[in-house]
Amino acid sequence: MTRLFSPITIRELTIKNRLWVSPMCMYSCESRDGVVGQWHLVHLGSRALGGAGMVIAEATAVNPEGRISPWCPGLWSDEQIGPWKVITDFISEAGSTSGIQLAHAGRKGSTHRAQSGTGTIAIEDGGWETYSATSDAFEGLAPPRQLETSELSGLVRDFADAATRAKKAGFDSVEIHAAHGYLIHQFLSPITNNRTDQYGGSLENRARLLLEIVSAVRLAVGQTMPVMVRFSATDYVPNGWDLEQTTQVASWCKDLGADLFDLSSGGLVTGVKIPTGPGYQVEFAKSTAEATSAEVAAVGQITDAHQAEEILLSGQVDVILAGRQFLRDPYFALRAADELGAEIEWPMQYQRGRWPSA
Repeated sequence: MTRLFSPITIRELTIKNRLWVSPMCMYSCESRDGVVGQWHLVHLGSRALGGAGMVIAEATAVNPEGRISPWCPGLWSDEQIGPWKVITDFISEAGSTSGIQLAHAGRKGSTHRAQSGTGTIAIEDGGWETYSATSDAFEGLAPPRQLETSELSGLVRDFADAATRAKKAGFDSVEIHAAHGYLIHQFLSPITNNRTDQYGGSLENRARLLLEIVSAVRLAVGQTMPVMVRFSATDYVPNGWDLEQTTQVASWCKDLGADLFDLSSGGLVTGVKIPTGPGYQVEFAKSTAEATSAEVAAVGQITDAHQAEEILLSGQVDVILAGRQFLRDPYFALRAADELGAEIEWPMQYQRGRWPSA
């Protein structure tokens, strides 16, 4: 059996293989109310039919102000549970498992999607006032309001309530989005957090919001559901967030009930040079695994079955997350299994489409 197509068990969830769909923003809630629809069913369901071990739904806002754009999904309301349940039921029937990324955009919210314009959407046009660790703006967007200390417990509660709804919606796992310059990352990085209260200053203080969220989410979902955290391992700027801080905070998260860490990078500030290339973030995952002894996922320009297998066989990395490759080919996992000679179960309806044996 290949490593890529071997099962992995996290808490009480067994996932059939280690090739998962990375969460990717789709900006496709056309009603602008955070409710997913048929488009999301087909998009996520096709990747489940395509053999992915887990399909992780995109950044899903824990409150209305947490959306990146008005077209992003949410789980701040019970009315949003049912449409998600249709999708998770289908993913399960297709033989896969489901995850959802719980997120808050912070100062990077209330923005246009690519086809509607650029910059911040005005309140009168359906946008909203954004908020962050401080009032410093992200380049090209409106300045946010600095969150008061007294508001942060409510934000933690929003994540916990969204996690509760995710469980009711049938998701098998949840991921806390602490990367790519969104709200939690804005608190973690010294570049964007110069607060003087207990949520700023030292690493322990800057990590406090995330750690409170991890604790609250673990309590909300119970002890059997996997909880994952996505980090940006570095800001790629001097005196910013870096790998050493990432691994330390990941260790604290593990102590509070996080099970797997998903290592990406960047997104906090513009104008940085990111040394991209095939598998360019794999070493971040390996370092985090070494420091925490937790399961980790590698993501970023992993586009080939043999490349994915080699990453897993090199040790320490447990899961491969693919994004753009699953956009190009919803059946990437079926194709990868064929290329590696792995025997996996195909959807009954697609049996006639199997690649001929050599």
